[in-house]
Amino acid sequence: MSTINPARITGVLPDSIAAEIGFAVGDAIVAINGTHPRDLIDYQFLCADEVLELEVLDEKGKTHHIEIEKDYDEDLGLEFETALFDNLIQCNNRCPFCFIDQQPPGKRQSLYFKDDDYRLSFLYGSYLTLTNLPEREWQRIEKMRLSPLYVSVHATEPEVRIRLLKNPRAGQILQQLKWFQERRLQIHAQVVVCPGINDGKHLEQTLRDLASFCTGEVPAILSVAVVPVGLTRFRLEKDELIPVSEEKAIEVISQVRSLQQEFSKKYGSNVAWLADEWFLIAGEELPSEVEYNDYPQIDNGVGSIRLFLKQFATAAAELLPPKISKTRKFTWVVGNAVEKAFQPILQQLNAVENLKVNMRALNSDYWGQTITVTGLLTGHDLLLNLQGQDLGEGILLPKVMLKHGELIFLDDMSIEEVASQLNTKILPVAGVEDLIKTCID
Repeated sequence: MSTINPARITGVLPDSIAAEIGFAVGDAIVAINGTHPRDLIDYQFLCADEVLELEVLDEKGKTHHIEIEKDYDEDLGLEFETALFDNLIQCNNRCPFCFIDQQPPGKRQSLYFKDDDYRLSFLYGSYLTLTNLPEREWQRIEKMRLSPLYVSVHATEPEVRIRLLKNPRAGQILQQLKWFQERRLQIHAQVVVCPGINDGKHLEQTLRDLASFCTGEVPAILSVAVVPVGLTRFRLEKDELIPVSEEKAIEVISQVRSLQQEFSKKYGSNVAWLADEWFLIAGEELPSEVEYNDYPQIDNGVGSIRLFLKQFATAAAELLPPKISKTRKFTWVVGNAVEKAFQPILQQLNAVENLKVNMRALNSDYWGQTITVTGLLTGHDLLLNLQGQDLGEGILLPKVMLKHGELIFLDDMSIEEVASQLNTKILPVAGVEDLIKTCID
């Protein structure tokens, strides 16, 4: 049985109901209208009422009972340390391509959490496999209409999916998709392509099966991201996995594009979208912006480069001056996967008089990858490649390399530690506006 902990408050928004009442960081919500919220979903659902009776535990351990009258759906203005107030639903699959299992031991504990929790999927778009859900959670998904969810499908043929997930329950995926379809609930799916296992005819079967759920007024499948498997030097021995080669990337691009044309005529949608990495590995041009529709799989790296380029062009037109008064020089660190794609951005930055930005496009020695996305670069990689070099006023560092909310790399090195060893400033930047303003301010 799950243990429900009080919902610990980490923030009180100014000018909110909670601020007016006097809530403080460290207080905790125990119950709302007599119900103990399991998670942020429960909290939001229960707080929608106009009259709330709250049981609150203050930082000293004293219990308070507070009654609140408010408008329906009006937010209280509270932030919590976690979205889950009970136990995380953990993953018991043994996928050989799982990134969590491809990490070295001895790093921070949170890097090894293997969740398969539908609540994080609903709230934040993280992917789950549906293999670890007890019946009561299926019932809750239906009752609370938790949709869309994000599901790692990988293969629809039972024997292939069981081989990939190493879980006999993995073969039930088509029945589970029908369950969503019958209840008018929706899914964004992903397929991680592992050469020799779920590619070729298996990939075609999977995409055709998923496309068959794109019909009706409320299609069960909203989109499918096709992603290349990512491997590190820490992966398990004899894991059957083969890295994606340039030839394989070209083959998959051709295969999926052919199916996209077919699906577009039949369903009015591409159904499946290729992650940017396919084109980078293949050395091919990225699709045009119009091909991504409304970017349904942006967090899966589908169209993220094209969207970044678009956002930069818009921001540069407004923020980038022809000249800055003081000479400035920076080193912009990115993964070598985007080196070619980001050349237009580099040229526009360097067109500003008195501004010089040197791009350093790195692969990751830490992970043992020859082609690396920016978010996987570590402190180790920066030290290996930048030691003893003229880095200008500092390093422009995309925040995707860092732990959310903290200045720590994936290898547990801190910003301060790396900056000290490189004898320079490290300037974390989040998005295009931050990049431009850091360069010119």
